[in-house]
Amino acid sequence: MTPTDADHALQALDEALALVSRDPRASEGSGGDHRATGWPQAREAAARAGSGIRPRTHRVPLAEALGEVLVQSLEALTDLPSFDSSAMDGWAVAGPGPWTVRPGGGVLAGSERPEPLADGEAVRIATGARIPAETTAVIRSEHSREVGTQLHADRAVLTGQDIRPRGQECRSGDMLLPAGSLVTPAVLGLAAAAGYDELITRPRPRVEILVLGDELLTEGRPHDGLIRDALSPMLGPWLDRLGAEVIATRRLGDDPAGAKALLAAVTDSDADLVITTGGTASGPVDHVHPVLREAGAELLVDGVAVRPGHPMLLARLGDRTDGRHLVGLPGNPLAAVSGLLTLAEPLLRALAGRRQRPRYTVPVQGEVPGHPYDTRLVPVLLTDEHAVPLRYNGPAMLRGVAAADGLAVVPPQGARDGQDLEILDLPWVSGGCFT
Repeated sequence: MTPTDADHALQALDEALALVSRDPRASEGSGGDHRATGWPQAREAAARAGSGIRPRTHRVPLAEALGEVLVQSLEALTDLPSFDSSAMDGWAVAGPGPWTVRPGGGVLAGSERPEPLADGEAVRIATGARIPAETTAVIRSEHSREVGTQLHADRAVLTGQDIRPRGQECRSGDMLLPAGSLVTPAVLGLAAAAGYDELITRPRPRVEILVLGDELLTEGRPHDGLIRDALSPMLGPWLDRLGAEVIATRRLGDDPAGAKALLAAVTDSDADLVITTGGTASGPVDHVHPVLREAGAELLVDGVAVRPGHPMLLARLGDRTDGRHLVGLPGNPLAAVSGLLTLAEPLLRALAGRRQRPRYTVPVQGEVPGHPYDTRLVPVLLTDEHAVPLRYNGPAMLRGVAAADGLAVVPPQGARDGQDLEILDLPWVSGGCFT
């Protein structure tokens, strides 16, 4: 369902009121005393932060390499095919026809090397079977007929037809894929065909999720000022689809004990990326900024000029080469999604050694109101021709994104009907970690 004019007007009014006390040239982060990073620049900063990291590597069986990145180029260990083989079920023939059918059984895939063919002889052959020596061509079953002990072709026979010659796909030592290639199901098949049992890869980045807040319920209906924790069930599977390995999901309170546990996680976690939810603003129980200061972390992004999700942040926890980072997501669910796609996804792709996702645009259907100064991320459905904005796109709402194919990047001041907008794919729509 598309937004109504009334929806647009109310949302624009809410956003305008939120800006009354602000410098219109800047978007506040957590402390209100600095300019927020522009949305495109924030994504670039996240990608840069994950680049140049000293990578971890491991050797794993093929079945465990899916979704990881090749450390070394994939080189053929043998010719492919490793012998001349039949491309079709049919007949292997030698010389011009008609041909005398060899008595006995035919040549099957996986059988021993067959006897050579004599001139004018034919033998039945299966797809993938070895070609007998002296074979001129393979005739498909549907293009031939038997008359007694003689085989006749129904059409002209060309020398070499339907024979897969040895080394047709590659020769031993050929580079099949460069280092840095993502291991997809097709890559697993190619590696197996080329003779590999194991691959040397960069493992998935490890992520620890810390859900902050005293107001969160883990079961039952919301009541008495308490709300259900919508982020714990969502973030783990989402990050898995982004190519991460989630090693833990923990809930921490807003009390001093929670702050202490947060500091311990920031300083001691062996995760490549710690993700927090909530606590990134400057309220009395928002502990993320004080904890990062105490831990000596380096803030790389502290607030982003995007709606929803402007209080998000990115910090480096270790030195520039060990690759430990923290992404602080806002506590509102759609704002947290915005933070995932703005900071976590480009960082994780870089940490994994993967290229950033190619950018593309789609014309939007209808006018889309914009924030006066910030980028907006709006859930959309993708049709054959348009991106259709969805309702229920407030910071605390998941109803819109649950029905969406992606988020449209709406520039400040909005977009007109038919304007091309960049689309951020949702990982379950775009194929997850295989893209």
